Amino acid sequence: QVQLVESGGGLVQPGGSLRLSCAASAVTFSSYAMSWYRQAPGKERELVAAITTGGGRTNYADSVKGRFTISRDNAKNTVYLQMNSLKPEDTAVYYCNAHKSWFDYWGQGTQVTVSS
Repeated sequence: QVQLVESGGGLVQPGGSLRLSCAASAVTFSSYAMSWYRQAPGKERELVAAITTGGGRTNYADSVKGRFTISRDNAKNTVYLQMNSLKPEDTAVYYCNAHKSWFDYWGQGTQVTVSS
């Protein structure tokens, strides 16, 4: 069982920045691929960014490429999402996901609202 706790969400003006964090309880955190997803009201949950176990490869949704950066610190059991140049359409609940084999774990989500 892996527990994931997201933090760092909030209200920010368009063009602003936020950094989300996801702390994991897993002793074997480094063996999990990590991702960030988001879900806006009335829309399906979508993949935002993903990072491999060692952090050597990353993948981004087209809508956030060049603006968001995913990273991880395996020594701290934490994955991050740096979000720059935020737009109103980035408003959503952001979820952290840990994946290994047939296991998937989710955090409770953190709200990000981009509005003036």
